[in-house]
Amino acid sequence: MRRAKVTRKSKETDITVVLDLDGSGKAAVHSGIAFVDHMLTLLATHGLFDLTIRAKGDLEIDIHHTNEDLGLTLGKAFDEALKDRRGITRFGFAYVPMDEALARVVVDISGRPKLVLRDARRVEKTGRLRSSGSTYQLSDAEHFLESFARMAKLTLHIDILSGVDFHHICEAIFKALGRALEAACRLNPRVKDVPSSKGQL
Repeated sequence: MRRAKVTRKSKETDITVVLDLDGSGKAAVHSGIAFVDHMLTLLATHGLFDLTIRAKGDLEIDIHHTNEDLGLTLGKAFDEALKDRRGITRFGFAYVPMDEALARVVVDISGRPKLVLRDARRVEKTGRLRSSGSTYQLSDAEHFLESFARMAKLTLHIDILSGVDFHHICEAIFKALGRALEAACRLNPRVKDVPSSKGQL
């Protein structure tokens, strides 16, 4: 059973994540940041993960602490649910369009945390969206994803290949992330041990 329940509690946030890697895409996400709830629901739906998140944070200040701690807690849940990583496919990738936007996400469940986010549009990260009284930007999404990759112990490459509408760009990213993670986490009956020549990830 590849499941995990992780709680993170501090003076800034109180977050509980319940994750089932072998689910059917059911999601119940309540973080207080409506846009993030939408993105994480997309990730679960397209990754076929069952995901429940309950979060309270100091949103009266801004979204920074809640956004970061959501990434950390979700990443830790993935790490714990993967257990010793035996039998997994390890690598996964996906291209996902959303109208004019196109994102490519490549995942390596490597044990080496790294996020590389490239914007092929050659524009500054100026996308903005009003959400729950706060401004959500591409830099906020990048911060969430970096926190997630760090705690999930995976290498994550994201390329924004096209896009104008910020909402569409983020939808393409999170849908592609869900699909890439589903492929990487998938159990392969031909893989009997950890998928690494070193014998560990």
